[in-house]
Amino acid sequence: MFIRVLTALAFCAAIATVGQTTSAQAEDAATIESKSRAALQSLVKKSEDAALLKKDTLGILVFPEVLKGGLIVGGLYGEGALLKSDKATGYYETVAASIGLQAGIQKFGYAVFFMNEKAMGYLDESEGWEIGSAPSLVVVDKGIAGKFTTTSARESIYVFYFDQKGLMGGLGIEGTKISKITPE
Repeated sequence: MFIRVLTALAFCAAIATVGQTTSAQAEDAATIESKSRAALQSLVKKSEDAALLKKDTLGILVFPEVLKGGLIVGGLYGEGALLKSDKATGYYETVAASIGLQAGIQKFGYAVFFMNEKAMGYLDESEGWEIGSAPSLVVVDKGIAGKFTTTSARESIYVFYFDQKGLMGGLGIEGTKISKITPE
């Protein structure tokens, strides 16, 4: 019984946090664009792989600040900009819910590099899509470092995570959905 009550409370807190963030704290387009540009610039300075890919990408979707938290049930939320040829061409939100053995809170950012027209079209034509259901997606981490070159970069979409702060641990089932938004 105690576990069910705890789960219900965690679920309500996660939903309230995500709901509050989406409505009360939504940022304007200029702020989202500015933070996205700064985050991408920082990522490219810190990661040779990101700098290498940036040269050949058709577009980069940058979420500079994503907040994730949970206790058994959790959620995450962040807003970002799609940068094409150094112009912001759209604004997006990333939202997820999860359930499992998890506890904590963390803040991080991530950038999604779209390498070809098919991948770019998938983002433009879908009514929101889930990471993991996109075509040929690769998360670039330290395990790839050392063997990553322009000739080995053959997938459609690459994801880089950066600026992780906080502590979040555990196992769970999660689906992250990315949807277009229209900020003020």
